[in-house]
Amino acid sequence: MNGSINILDLVIHASLPVKFVLAILIVFSFTSWVIIFRKKMMLDAATRDADAFEERFWSGVDLAALFREVSSRGGESGGLAAVFESGFREFVRQRQRGGEDRRAVLEASERAMRVAGTREIEKMERNLEYLANVGSISTYVGLFGTVWGIMIAFQGLGTLKQATIATVAPGISEALVATAMGLVAAIPAVWAYNRYSTRLERLTLRYETFQEEFSSVLQRQMHADDQPAAPAHGRAEARAR
Repeated sequence: MNGSINILDLVIHASLPVKFVLAILIVFSFTSWVIIFRKKMMLDAATRDADAFEERFWSGVDLAALFREVSSRGGESGGLAAVFESGFREFVRQRQRGGEDRRAVLEASERAMRVAGTREIEKMERNLEYLANVGSISTYVGLFGTVWGIMIAFQGLGTLKQATIATVAPGISEALVATAMGLVAAIPAVWAYNRYSTRLERLTLRYETFQEEFSSVLQRQMHADDQPAAPAHGRAEARAR
């Protein structure tokens, strides 16, 4: 408790430039934690949705029925569901237009899935750059406040005939608070940026893998449309490739 009171006293008695630096760092820290918590909830939800959709997709459900199920959500579908919806919609559109070139139909569907996948990843990447910037510059901002505070402390010593540790220590302590605050703002931001970047890379790879698997499914679907009997869609079929 005493340590907290001492730190508060140091901040209160700090010079105006140091207080300004501390205010900036407090804003950096607060906004970083808001982004950290929001980004965690977003990535957790994206992972859960991907697990649930893949389980549904590979359960053997009819593709058209799954498409109607996803489309019925309106604009609420996201993640892998949005990738599937975009790819299958383009696939159906190309087939209805009478596209006979299988490669062209598949390429159109794959482009739609890539666009949808990129859009979903960009949503989750939003504000990550801010965490990286906070982690990079907060320590320097704090160091600037420290240097400025020390300059003012030593300038004040010029008016004293005799300088002692007791006269120098308070000014230097006030200045060092800025460096400490810079570290408080930077460390969580750097950790969160690295952690969430890794999770996003995994999700990106997962989306790309699904696009490749779904393209194979659509390719077999086109082949099945030309056959008297269509093979069942499901994970067992995927393994039999």
